Amino acid sequence: MGTPAAPLASRRASTTSRTRTRLPRWRRLGLRIRLTLAATLVTALGLCLAGALLVVSQRASLIRSLDDSARQRALIISAALDKGRAVQPLPASGTGDDVTQIVDHRGRVIAASGNVAGEPALFRTPKPVPGGEPSVRTTHGVPLGDQGTYRVATVSAGSTQAPETVYVGLATAQADRSVDELVAKLAVGLPVLTALLATAGWHITGRALVPVERLRRQAAEITATDLHRRLDLPPVADEVRRLGATLNDLLARLDEATAHQRQFVADAAHELRSPVAAIRAELETAARHPHTDFSTRLPDLLEETVRLGRLIDDLVRLARLDATPAAALTADVDLDDLVRAEVRRLHVRPGVAVVRGRIRPARVRGDADALSRAVRNLLDNAVRHARHRVEVTLDTARGEAVLSVQDDGAGIALADRERVFERFTRLDDARSRDAGGSGLGLAIVWEVATHHGGRACVEDGGPGARLTLHLPLS
Repeated sequence: MGTPAAPLASRRASTTSRTRTRLPRWRRLGLRIRLTLAATLVTALGLCLAGALLVVSQRASLIRSLDDSARQRALIISAALDKGRAVQPLPASGTGDDVTQIVDHRGRVIAASGNVAGEPALFRTPKPVPGGEPSVRTTHGVPLGDQGTYRVATVSAGSTQAPETVYVGLATAQADRSVDELVAKLAVGLPVLTALLATAGWHITGRALVPVERLRRQAAEITATDLHRRLDLPPVADEVRRLGATLNDLLARLDEATAHQRQFVADAAHELRSPVAAIRAELETAARHPHTDFSTRLPDLLEETVRLGRLIDDLVRLARLDATPAAALTADVDLDDLVRAEVRRLHVRPGVAVVRGRIRPARVRGDADALSRAVRNLLDNAVRHARHRVEVTLDTARGEAVLSVQDDGAGIALADRERVFERFTRLDDARSRDAGGSGLGLAIVWEVATHHGGRACVEDGGPGARLTLHLPLS
């Protein structure tokens, strides 16, 4: 019997292994590692973006400063030329970072700073508009030392008959060096900062997952025999506490379901023991006395067999109801047709009359077989405990179909109106095993009503018991 277990376990292990293999590699990492990697990646991207913006902003600021200086110097020289003042020689820095030239309308250099004295016109930019503001452009490949790249301000000066152009160029080498130094510092600082943030994220994530790990360890210690235990909830009202509360609710439901299942099994075993013992006693007596006529005992034996079969059918019905999800009940059922059919099928005791009152059309959504069994159980229960009369009505009200079955028997006490729908419940001698009940009929009615989104209850209705089944209309 134990041989097939090994191949089954092997297949399950193989399936689990294949499932893990199909997962992406990063999904197979631990949650702490994945959170740290994700946070580090986002942080690194943010730092890189911030560094790039800083570099661009720094360079733009330095170039803007060069442009302002070049414009200001060009305007000073242009104003001096317009007033006829001598500007020779033109000022220049000692490092050769700035270049100034004045070029006439024929393209000849008529004045220049000392560092470019004797040089031809160095800049080839569009001629400015007379009287306009200085324009600034970048010029590459200027043949002057090792600079090469300049920001050149150009402005028109002089008279309209002999226009002149003032060029003031400032080298961008210093700005480029400043930007390069900033990039070098960022290239060293950003990885270090990212590593520090990753380390901090690793520790922070670990501390954040400590309550989750504690809940996991406690949950792992709970077995099927101690479902009454509960997890210790963290004091802070956060997501982890809500997770723990949800797990505790799950444990409570499992504990209740397990206790309910154990009680059900114990009650079922107790109920089955009596008819099986009676049948076995009769058979053992017949086996010990083979020549004795037992024909007079056959009716009792048949009654116990019928009772055993009815009990087994009820247990199977309850098991099916427990295993059937409410979402699977999608068929439309004409409840009025079921009620009429069950009334016709009903076996009435002598001296008891079944009166069919108003039966209105009512269509509900659900399982026709389960609904028929619920109606049958209500009718059988009423006939079993009625003195003379049972009345059946079906009405609709507030979107519900209401099936009412009333008998004129002993009735049900107010304190027992909920307990009567529990499994294996018998209230008194009038509702005893000898009367033919197993204690499961009304429990099946309750389960059917619950699975169909309705309810079953005992209502006030005069003498006797008035049991009603409420089901939502489709």
